[in-house]
Amino acid sequence: MPSTPDPQSSSDRASSFSTGADVYARVRPTYPAEAVDWMVPRDAVRVLDLAAGTGLLTGRLVDRGLDVVAVDASRPMLDELTTTLPDVVTHVGTAEEIPLPDAAVDAVVVGQAWHWFDPPRAAAEIARVLRPGGTLAVVWNDRDERIDWVRRFGEILHRGDELHPVSEQGGNTPAVGDPFGELEVAEFRWMHHLATADLRALAGSRSYLLTLPATEREQLLQEVDDLVVTHPDLAGTSEIAMPYITTAYRARRR
Repeated sequence: MPSTPDPQSSSDRASSFSTGADVYARVRPTYPAEAVDWMVPRDAVRVLDLAAGTGLLTGRLVDRGLDVVAVDASRPMLDELTTTLPDVVTHVGTAEEIPLPDAAVDAVVVGQAWHWFDPPRAAAEIARVLRPGGTLAVVWNDRDERIDWVRRFGEILHRGDELHPVSEQGGNTPAVGDPFGELEVAEFRWMHHLATADLRALAGSRSYLLTLPATEREQLLQEVDDLVVTHPDLAGTSEIAMPYITTAYRARRR
């Protein structure tokens, strides 16, 4: 029988996203177009979306007319990506072992995933598949918790989470190492619109809740439900705008 996942284990958390990939694709935020424009050079043609998941960032790249290849460790996540982006070539693989030849792409983008990588190995492998002068871009979405209900939502999501804030590193500079030059950073503020009822699904799509025992998970999800019906900014609403701060980093391969 499969072992019970440990919510305080980074490896168990990283492998949890295969569960409910369709929900992940439906409720998780994408990335603002302005951030993608900043991340990917104008002269880039072929781009690798590394740890692409269900394609939330991939779709933005496709919208720009780029030739995109998507790599992720989870086949169920890639299957969900293919459902909406059937023309994108996909490969199962990791940041430490990318299934592409040397100098294969002009840019590599990593959305919401650098904290799952072994940074020195990943940086070396990314440099290998990048063409000389190619760009690595790393991006995170973080909720803007200056707003009361968003702060309370975040408190529920991370109650008992010993890996937080390791599991959300938007505020931390990624260590890309010697293969790359100066690391630049930019910040973008935007709103993700979703049904108020989907706050429960959004909470449930997070790695911490995905790996919790069923009873503990349901307790936290019930607290989200209670927040929705009691907070004055949420009660009686059918749609909300979740404020996000997107932090993007970029560096060129030496």
